[in-house]
Amino acid sequence: MNVKHDPDAAVSRIAAAVGEPARARMLYCLVDGRARTSTELAVVAGVTPSTASVHLQRLKTERLVKVFAQGKHRYYSLEGVNVAAALEALSVLAGGSRTAFAPSTPNRLRTARTCYDHIAGTLGVSLHDRFQTLGWLSADSATSNNACDLTLRGAKEFESLGIDIEATRTLRRRFAYPCVDWSERRPHLGGALAAALLRVALKRKWLLQDLDTRALRVTNLGQREMMARFGLHAVNPLAAS
Repeated sequence: MNVKHDPDAAVSRIAAAVGEPARARMLYCLVDGRARTSTELAVVAGVTPSTASVHLQRLKTERLVKVFAQGKHRYYSLEGVNVAAALEALSVLAGGSRTAFAPSTPNRLRTARTCYDHIAGTLGVSLHDRFQTLGWLSADSATSNNACDLTLRGAKEFESLGIDIEATRTLRRRFAYPCVDWSERRPHLGGALAAALLRVALKRKWLLQDLDTRALRVTNLGQREMMARFGLHAVNPLAAS
């Protein structure tokens, strides 16, 4: 019998992977949709970094988590919504509740800030989510480096903002990719496209940039424009005039 293709054996392997307490703590930490580094997950699981790496490899082998590199860090997240659903179902059986993720980032920076030359924070993550929901972004099948691209509709919408898509593609940097947000631990849009979007937002006074910090302030005009163009509800109740 080929155990690899035996459904019963597969279920047994997955159950064993989830059933180890340290790995279970790691998995449930990721249910909120935010990515974590192996160091952070080691703290959550109460194990050493080297032990955490072994656990994460096991979870990756069973396709319960996925990993991608960003700079010097490797971020882990659940493989997909089916894994989250299975973990939620187990929680129902087990009873009790779990502590929600609570970022320690100052509110001013968490709301909106720059990440190098693109929009980060709650605003950046919300924009990325909206672009996906609207069908403007798609996975770039031509690469394997966690890149994304614009759909035809997305290209048209970004061009309507005054962004030259073809010129942006020729720049010597990645065109677009999901960049894990420092405070939200979910993706905001990175790359040349995201940089062009920030330039537009600043030029049109949708956002104001602090001189002494990375914080961005959403203007009242910006609130109205992002609602009208992207269907994005207010993310900063204390918007600038």
